[in-house]
Amino acid sequence: QVQLVESGGGLVQPGGSLRLSCVASGDIWNTNSMSWYRQGTGEQRDMVASIFNNGGISYADSVKGRFTISRDIPKKMVYLQMNSLTAEDTAVYYCHANLQTPRGWGNYWGQGTQVTVSS
Repeated sequence: QVQLVESGGGLVQPGGSLRLSCVASGDIWNTNSMSWYRQGTGEQRDMVASIFNNGGISYADSVKGRFTISRDIPKKMVYLQMNSLTAEDTAVYYCHANLQTPRGWGNYWGQGTQVTVSS
């Protein structure tokens, strides 16, 4: 059974920084992509940043220049460094991965970690 577990969320002041981590565990054969999504209260879940097996990276326009996604392939981990945080970044952040397991390719989600930006 595949599990994604996020950590690193919390309360931070405007202008501050946080680093989110996500670790994947289970019988994983291959990883196509790992991503971070976020969902504010009453809002839809939106992609924040993605990193692909070919090295490609994409960001939502709202976080370009402030957030950085990276991964540690042997450890099956993905990180999101978030700088210059604003109140608009307040949301639950979810880790997502497109993975191959013995049952085939599938999409998997973590349980989410709350990020609150407030003074």
